[in-house]
Amino acid sequence: MHKFYKGVGTFAVKARWFIVIFWFVATILAVHFFPSLNSVANSNNSAFLPANSPSTKAEALDAPFSPTGVIPVQIVVVSKNGLLTSNDVNVIAGLRKQLSRVTSIVKVQDLGISLNKQAELIQVLSNTPQGPSASNNVLLISDLTAAVKHNLAQSDLSGYVGGQVAVGVASQSKSGNTSNQLQLFSIIFILVLLFLVFRSILAPFLVLLPAVLVVALSGPVIAELAHYGLQVSSISSFLLIVLLLGAGTDYGLFLIFRQREEIRNGLSHNDAIIKAVTRVGESITFSAGTVIAALLSLTASTFGIYKSLGAPLAIGIFFMLLAGLTLLPALFAIFGRAVFWPSRPNPDQKKTGVWGEISATIVRKPGVTLIIGIILFGSMAIFSAGDKPAGFGGTATAPKGSNAAIATQLAAKYFPKISSNPTAVIFKFNRPIWQNPTKLTQIQNNLVKTGYFSKISGPLSVSTLKLTAAQWAKLHSVLGNPQNLSQLPPSNLLSGSVNESEYIAYAESKNFVSQNGETVRYLVGLSTGDPQNTSSIDLVPQIRTSVTAIASQVSAVDSGVAGEAPAIYDISSVSSSDLKTVIPIAILIIAILLILVMRSLVAPLYLIASVAVSYFAALGVSVLLFIDILHDGGLTFILPFLMFVFLLALGEDYNILVMTRIREEAHGLTLRQAVSKALSTTGTTVTSAGLILAGTFIVFAIEGAISGSSEISNVGFGLALGIIMDTFFVRTLLVPSTVVLLGRINWWPSKLYKVKSEVYPETVEED
Repeated sequence: MHKFYKGVGTFAVKARWFIVIFWFVATILAVHFFPSLNSVANSNNSAFLPANSPSTKAEALDAPFSPTGVIPVQIVVVSKNGLLTSNDVNVIAGLRKQLSRVTSIVKVQDLGISLNKQAELIQVLSNTPQGPSASNNVLLISDLTAAVKHNLAQSDLSGYVGGQVAVGVASQSKSGNTSNQLQLFSIIFILVLLFLVFRSILAPFLVLLPAVLVVALSGPVIAELAHYGLQVSSISSFLLIVLLLGAGTDYGLFLIFRQREEIRNGLSHNDAIIKAVTRVGESITFSAGTVIAALLSLTASTFGIYKSLGAPLAIGIFFMLLAGLTLLPALFAIFGRAVFWPSRPNPDQKKTGVWGEISATIVRKPGVTLIIGIILFGSMAIFSAGDKPAGFGGTATAPKGSNAAIATQLAAKYFPKISSNPTAVIFKFNRPIWQNPTKLTQIQNNLVKTGYFSKISGPLSVSTLKLTAAQWAKLHSVLGNPQNLSQLPPSNLLSGSVNESEYIAYAESKNFVSQNGETVRYLVGLSTGDPQNTSSIDLVPQIRTSVTAIASQVSAVDSGVAGEAPAIYDISSVSSSDLKTVIPIAILIIAILLILVMRSLVAPLYLIASVAVSYFAALGVSVLLFIDILHDGGLTFILPFLMFVFLLALGEDYNILVMTRIREEAHGLTLRQAVSKALSTTGTTVTSAGLILAGTFIVFAIEGAISGSSEISNVGFGLALGIIMDTFFVRTLLVPSTVVLLGRINWWPSKLYKVKSEVYPETVEED
């Protein structure tokens, strides 16, 4: 194995200019010819739910009102001078005709005039392709906005394009800017820390440059692969930046610290690079392998957001591995000893620093260190039992001041029963509801009796005029199917038996009764408030039970509850279920990799156990901080999952560096001496790498806080906390203590285990 990495190091040194030019050209070509990562990201988490989830089935029931294969976009038209006039109504009618001519629009629906007669709500249904590229949606919103602006330009009306597609387009633009800011702040933060670590001008830039190139290269490559079926979540772009900058910095630190050590051992600059790649290349490869394995294990999950995270991030890490083994040493070779300027590492210049002293203490009292660590981390882990899942909302929020944000505000103001983020309760019958309209009254009354809803809109209650079942039946006999009616009555239709208010109320019921009359829906507000809050999410099982009971009472053949709260509840449930599936797979794969790199069946057991200790302790502190102290409703559902995957992968990343160095030194030293020397040489590397990676997650969290996303802040701070605890305590204190206590059993059944002498002789070959 060492021969292979020696060959890689030699190639990187000799072909250094070719390697650097190749990476720069590949990055430029990818950025120029491939799309951006943000343009293919899916920001709607509920779209990732499996087909058999209750929310997905409920959405299928709701299809008559939101047909499958089309996407709705809302346009709010508001009078600037108070009430809508007859001229305004004519202008809006002309706008609807113009909207119907926009490319991909298959239907234009009039959702009604506001109760105060100051606004009208229009919904258009588009069949624009919803493939991996979001450019179709951008073009759709652009065309609709242009049509609204053109048709209302000479009137006293203002129009705003809203709905989740418009919100997604606005958020995508904001997300792109946020990603750029995140990348810039992360780079600045890492550079500052690297300056402090190296006390060198050039080294920080050379360590970070490959990671920056890989971020720029991998994003477009992943986006291009999305055109061939690769799913990409909106959070992928954030995590890719943080993960690659962190991992790339790790690999750079692994190499440059070993290179500096070999120079101090008397090697020339280029020979030191080759020796560093020879010794650290295997660690970097298996470190990247554990991360890739953990990420690819996500493909076994049923929740699409995990599938959409695993493969894109794994692709990024693979590119980072290639850059770490080729581009990094090539850059070091080009700049020579200037890499360390103004410091100059010289032969026989030995420095152990603070970690040399700490390691000496550890190997003297490993039992005490281990017991204290287990007690400390165990007490923190207890708090993890208090974890409560909260949502990444199923829908995005428009940036403040955007056209979509204004549309959302106006829709909520003028059409509260239709637009204030309602939950839909749907009932399916085997015959048209107008054959037995008394069921509408039964459903309405039973929904009220549950006490779960603050307001209910349905066929009998869509305006200021509340209809009875008998009135609705009479209006049906006179006016026919409400789906065939315009919003305002033609004068020739009005008679003594049907007045204008009755007509408008009945016409508006087309939003609640399907064309064939067999599907009826009610839009309800939840008594617990915002559908995204924890109380609303926790209420979903009771709501579903009540709706099923009501469906039985009115002889409905099917029923469902659709909306944000049900979707988030299902997302959280699927996420928790996936933890039980994915974690064993990830542990098994990583255990195999650890067995291969450690040549041991014993060491992988406690190395993986150490990650579990670190995980539960970090989760416990997150619960204590966010739920018990800051009184958040819960941790975002994705945090425990990401925390385990990242700590499992990155924890083993540092385990491999430390343990392979201990194993290397154990061929010629006693185990206590080997641990002491390994820690004195790798301790600074691990803690510096952990601090940098944690710092990038903190920047990620701050960006989330600035953008108003408490969920992203939870993820960022939670992961940063776990990494700091892992690198400063578990990897550098608890694991080495365990190694010393176990002695040569660590290496069973390799050749090192068979050496019974207290001092491992130099002649023991590495196996």
